[in-house]
Amino acid sequence: MKLVNSLNAIALLCVALFMAMFPKQLEKKVVIGYVGGYNGLADLSHIQPKKLTHINYAFVNVKDNRAFLQREATDTVNLNNLNKLKEQNPDLKILISIGGWSWSENFSDAALSDTARKSFATSAVAIIEKYKIDGIDIDWEYPGISGEEGNVYRNEDKQNFTLMLKELRLQLDNLQKRTKQKKLLTIAAGGFTDFINHTEMDKVQQYLDYVNLMTYDFYNGRIAGHHTNLYASKTVLSNSSADKAFKEYLAAGVPAKKLVMGIAFYSRAFTLKNNATIGLGDSVLTSKFGKGYTFIKDSLINKRGFIAYRDKEAKAPYLYNATTKEFLTYDDEASVREKCKYVLKNDMGGVMFWEYSSDMNGYLLNQINKSLK
Repeated sequence: MKLVNSLNAIALLCVALFMAMFPKQLEKKVVIGYVGGYNGLADLSHIQPKKLTHINYAFVNVKDNRAFLQREATDTVNLNNLNKLKEQNPDLKILISIGGWSWSENFSDAALSDTARKSFATSAVAIIEKYKIDGIDIDWEYPGISGEEGNVYRNEDKQNFTLMLKELRLQLDNLQKRTKQKKLLTIAAGGFTDFINHTEMDKVQQYLDYVNLMTYDFYNGRIAGHHTNLYASKTVLSNSSADKAFKEYLAAGVPAKKLVMGIAFYSRAFTLKNNATIGLGDSVLTSKFGKGYTFIKDSLINKRGFIAYRDKEAKAPYLYNATTKEFLTYDDEASVREKCKYVLKNDMGGVMFWEYSSDMNGYLLNQINKSLK
């Protein structure tokens, strides 16, 4: 018996020492995938729920100071089908994401007064209670600064953003008490300095489970650069990178464990001017959203005149077609591996990505799971 007890004590000591030496690797990182339902019925047949911890359903609109299902019939089907994915992964959490680029114009009004904030929070919580889902993600693009043309924004948004999240957290806590189930509150946050300057992130973070950093769309409109680079490039000057965003949010008072690294499942595409030579750093003629990674990997990389390049300093890939002057910037398996390595090294909460349908073959999600394990 003494020998058994001694062996047990030694085993426990070894486990404790291992946990002390490798705490970051033992903590499970979140893998948050945004799934779009804004165009109607979503194709969920390719979703691999066992490789996700959270799904953020995008988007719920904001109308008359309330969270509003823009397409209630198809939203209902989508949300019910997302809930069914829990049969394969009971630990999966489903959230509604409110706002987004196109539906953020009414956030400022919904946050403007105590009455408006209560109405908004009540309506948002009612949706997750009705559909028996796990939480709310706020994607306000952006408090205090313009997003899409025509959006309402005010100086008061800085404080009102905090107060809106406080009210949401209060009402979610009340629902949590009634249902005996944890209810989550997260935000999607701009991966740039101006977002921090127009919010109170040190106060905001106390109401949140995670801050999903939109560390993509970093491109400069006039110069062909990276849109989702981990580090700054030495080839083309830019004020934006995922590394810079993480460090600034950390300095602003958000704990590393609440910060979630953003990964782009889509590309940004540019047509360059006729005098373009190498792609990266050349002058842009036009720009648009590019193809998703499944199409890029299967149909474009080193095909159809597109040559794959890699910026070693930025840890970012790009494609350039010298004949058509087309330039694409995106994430691939190698850049995802670097981002996941960064997440583990800096004890971040995990990763999130926009958007699931852009990589239906699961190349990047598979890499995320492989890298975070």
